Amino acid sequence: MALLHHALTLLAPFATDDGSGGEFHGPSLDDFFPPVIFFEGTWFEINRVILIRFLVVALLLLLFWLGTRRMKLIPGRGQSILEFGYGFVRDQIVVGALGEKDGKRFEPLLITMFFFIVGMNITGIIPGINLAGSATAGLPIVLALVAYVVFMYAGIKKHPGAFFKNSLFPSGVPWPLYLIVTPIEFISTFLLRPITLFVRLLMNMVAGHMLLVLCFSATQFFFFSTDLPFTLFGAGTLAFGFVFTLFELLVAVLQAYVFTYLTAVYIQLALAEEH
Repeated sequence: MALLHHALTLLAPFATDDGSGGEFHGPSLDDFFPPVIFFEGTWFEINRVILIRFLVVALLLLLFWLGTRRMKLIPGRGQSILEFGYGFVRDQIVVGALGEKDGKRFEPLLITMFFFIVGMNITGIIPGINLAGSATAGLPIVLALVAYVVFMYAGIKKHPGAFFKNSLFPSGVPWPLYLIVTPIEFISTFLLRPITLFVRLLMNMVAGHMLLVLCFSATQFFFFSTDLPFTLFGAGTLAFGFVFTLFELLVAVLQAYVFTYLTAVYIQLALAEEH
């Protein structure tokens, strides 16, 4: 029923009442720039995307507060679920990339980052919301900058006098080759890392939203604007919409995992003696 409601709520914005005679209207980038709801014309403008982000933060805080306010030696269902998620991120990402010693230092940041991204991504398939909080550029940019700053901080703190030298002039390279190696290292280490984190997260969420809207808007078109036998195509697009909804759930979690794991790997490379 939730999937069906999701389909219907996605279809609503594409219903045509402009006398276009059932013309098909697919998704557009306008979905990611909704009108301002509060404080229009100020620096504090709030639209639908910002409200989604506020909602996700509030729900995450509430979820973890409820799950941890009465910790028990034998956990209940809610505590067990949170402990499983926490343990998965800690073991598979934090300790897996950084080890026990360094992992403890960056564990709060990385675990917070993972669950925050999951929460923002998953709103794209929640009925009545239907838009990921990470599907506009602002949030992925901030997350990429956080990862970049932590990477730089870790490297400079561990190697205060040699971090940039080790990064730009790796040992064992004949000095004439530094003319080629150093620019490549600079671009790949200090430019491409934050850019790829940003682009990967943003584009996956944008593509997922566009794909779902395309499926469900096509369903609306075939069901309500065409006659048999073309109406039957609506059943196919509706089925694809349900399948892609489940796929987007997987993508929402997977992208959070990839973003957090790469951040941990970049930190580990900054801490390494040779990187």
